[in-house]
Amino acid sequence: MQRFNLRQWGLISLSGIVLLGGVVASALNLGSSDSTLDRSTEVRVLPVKTTQVAPVESYSLTQTYTGEVTAARTSELGFERSGKLIWLAVDQGKRVMAGAAIAKLDTQNLETQRQRLLAQKAQEVAILQELQNGARTQVIAAAQAEVGELENQLELERIRRDRREYLYTEGAISAEQLDEVSFGQGALRDRLAAAQSRLDELQAGTRPERIAAQQAVIKQLDAEIADLDITIAKSTITAPFSGTVGERRVDEGTVVEAGQPVVRLVEGASPEVEIGVPAAVASQLEPGSQQQVQIGELTYQAAIASLKPEVNPTTRTRTVVLTLDPSTVRSVAPGQVARLQIQQTIPADGFWLPTTALVRGERGLWSCYVLAEADQPNADLKPNAYAVERRDVEVLHTEGDASGAGEALRVLVRGTIQPGDTVITDGTHRIVPGQLVQPIETQLSLQP
Repeated sequence: MQRFNLRQWGLISLSGIVLLGGVVASALNLGSSDSTLDRSTEVRVLPVKTTQVAPVESYSLTQTYTGEVTAARTSELGFERSGKLIWLAVDQGKRVMAGAAIAKLDTQNLETQRQRLLAQKAQEVAILQELQNGARTQVIAAAQAEVGELENQLELERIRRDRREYLYTEGAISAEQLDEVSFGQGALRDRLAAAQSRLDELQAGTRPERIAAQQAVIKQLDAEIADLDITIAKSTITAPFSGTVGERRVDEGTVVEAGQPVVRLVEGASPEVEIGVPAAVASQLEPGSQQQVQIGELTYQAAIASLKPEVNPTTRTRTVVLTLDPSTVRSVAPGQVARLQIQQTIPADGFWLPTTALVRGERGLWSCYVLAEADQPNADLKPNAYAVERRDVEVLHTEGDASGAGEALRVLVRGTIQPGDTVITDGTHRIVPGQLVQPIETQLSLQP
């Protein structure tokens, strides 16, 4: 009977311990539930950096266009006639002055022709002088004597005819004998007229037409000699301008054809730069304006010399010709790559944003987050807390790091954002639309 009571007492004790544990566990669970309820009533506000956007109407764009350094003048020098090259005085890299002889052809046959023409001219000049001086006095005197003699003979024949006519009338001679005297008188009269004509010609001098004809012959010879002199002169190449021999293409002893390049001469004056730019950009450039041109690792000051009028049919650009300072002739060479940077003002309505404010949207579009008034009442809401709204934007232009790192610093956008909107600029990957945030640093605007 006693053993039963002890067992009963043990069961009662164990039941009490279990009941006490349940009470304690219930108390602990109740405390934990109250703590969770308290934490759920707290509102989490994320601190963010922001900027206030201001509208802009344009942006500056710096474009780089590539061209090359060219010599002001480059000539492939050759002869205007064919012949054997007998002298070449220059070599590659040698500097020559304007007018200096560079190469010569064999001219022996031309010199021989010239001597022949000179001799022929001397002969024709002597004839002209004789015509201009007229006949000598001795020749005129001889002609006068001949005329006088014929006149005397004619007078004698006249007397003889008178006598024969008398004898014929008296019947002393026949008619045939009278005719012989008459024929002789007529022949002397003709000879006298011819002699008198020659005397008149000698006394009057040479006719102007004959002198003019002889002068024309001499002028023709002068023209042939001048043409030959030009051909001889063209057998020597002279430098058309001061420069440096870029290449020597043939050597002495070579028979060259007319127009075949012998040497290439590059002018050593102020180098030029030719760069193709779009026609719209070219129309904004003023001849004489100063530009910065990069050649190699150095930047040079250049002046716009001219704009070529035609558009390149391949590149659809106009060529800008810039002149470098003469002092750059030792540091730059024709053929080097040159780069020209031109700053343009592009009209565009939009807002500048840092690249960190962009959020990738759907279908490859972009968005940004702006602050909006929180519309849910909450007693525990912190002051200056805002709700996040998503705004779709279109990127118009990006600007990279001026240091050359290639990273974009800011973008020009347009879209659903409005002037004065406050845009979140940092930590956009932690934010979703509708989330409560609090600005901790706000820039007034992001201007150039």
